[in-house]
Amino acid sequence: QVQLVESGGGLVQAGGSLSLSCAASGSIFRVDTMAWYRQAPGKQRELVANIGRGGSTNYADSVKGRFTISRDNAKNTVYLQMNSLKPEDTAVYYCSVATMTIMGRIDDYWGQGTQVTVSS
Repeated sequence: QVQLVESGGGLVQAGGSLSLSCAASGSIFRVDTMAWYRQAPGKQRELVANIGRGGSTNYADSVKGRFTISRDNAKNTVYLQMNSLKPEDTAVYYCSVATMTIMGRIDDYWGQGTQVTVSS
């Protein structure tokens, strides 16, 4: 079993910055893609950014140039640095981690979610 522990988030004024982190632990052979998603009230969950094991990244158009995703493979941890925050960034942010078992099976895990609120 794999556990994901998220930290960070909170309340910030528009234009401010916040950082999130998500650490994976448990029975992990290898961590593959790590990602951040978010879900605003009344909206579907959407991909914010993801990062491959080698460091390749992908961002939603709405956060390009403002958010940076990174990872520490030694710590099985993914980070999201959020700058120039806007009220429309307000959402619950979830980390998602794809892990590979020693038999080659890919399993997906989700964090518990952390609230990010940006006031105008």
